[in-house]
Amino acid sequence: MPLEETTTALDLTLDAATLTARLVDIESVSRDEEAIADAVEAALRGCPHLVVSRLGHSVVARTELGRPERIVIAGHLDTVPVNDNLPCRWEETPDGVVLHGLGTCDMKGGDAIILRLAATLPEPARDVTYVLYEGEEIDSEFNGLRLLAESHPELLEADFAILMEPSNAVVEAGCQGTLRVDVRTTGERAHSARSWRGVNAIHRAGDILDRLKAYEGRRPVIDGLEYREGLNAVFIRGGVAGNVVPDECVVEVNFRFAPDRSEEEAADFVREFFEGYDVTVTDSAPGALPGLGLPAAKAFIEAVGGEVGPKFGWTDVARFTALGIPAVNFGPGDPMFAHKQDEHVPVAQIERCEQELRRWLESQ
Repeated sequence: MPLEETTTALDLTLDAATLTARLVDIESVSRDEEAIADAVEAALRGCPHLVVSRLGHSVVARTELGRPERIVIAGHLDTVPVNDNLPCRWEETPDGVVLHGLGTCDMKGGDAIILRLAATLPEPARDVTYVLYEGEEIDSEFNGLRLLAESHPELLEADFAILMEPSNAVVEAGCQGTLRVDVRTTGERAHSARSWRGVNAIHRAGDILDRLKAYEGRRPVIDGLEYREGLNAVFIRGGVAGNVVPDECVVEVNFRFAPDRSEEEAADFVREFFEGYDVTVTDSAPGALPGLGLPAAKAFIEAVGGEVGPKFGWTDVARFTALGIPAVNFGPGDPMFAHKQDEHVPVAQIERCEQELRRWLESQ
């Protein structure tokens, strides 16, 4: 059966806010992006000025105008799990109209802008590659941008990239790196009625938590932007049964490190911090330096108002940086509401981001 007959139709002539609502109501929790990818692909294939490719549940649409400069504009299609926040709903507030719902902020408002620009800018002054990809909210092995970079790197070649992660409609430069480790204590099992015959591994974890409570994060200034580091316990695993003294306890710790540290330097810091304990790195991703002195970044920041801040959190800006492509975050929505039940996006920010990107893409 033709693709168009089996998917939810997306009308790319709609305004970006309404298109955001349409995207939000296509549920697309990570690993379940087929329906939204089908809808996006079908809509973009209806644009004769675009060359459209698909890998898994990621869609790439490119202009091929022979311009001297190529830009990538990217956004992920997946969301975190539903939390009683679908379907979307509109709200009139004293500050303007707000759209509530899963993915409104992170990041279907940005995706709607990408689709609008792709459909309505047939001859931009710069060639543009529009990327809408799967698997950003989960482990890196599923990340559609990573898979594209590995299998079809030519599709991502560009002079500059814009990742439409929520940034309150201002530029956020660079991003933090992230590292997860298991800090393990051991003991000896015993019956809890005769606990003196064993050694309680959970009790031994108290020192690990004390070190974390006393931690004060570094706050380096890079390219005039202050980044803040954080070291936090995020899980504790231990225990065998209700009548057994446990012989193992694992504290899972997440380190968000400033982009002036490499992954290796971050891992060395954490191992030193937990000296005396068994520390195992379970996941790691590098940060990205702001790169505000690069010509492409400077020109874009000037074009959209000159305001710029640091990115707290990891984003796929780091992937573009690893590919040698300068990149920034720029999208509608307050990142503080990403992943929250009351996730929402102001319509005014969607409109502002679209207008500024459109003006920049059309300018010589």
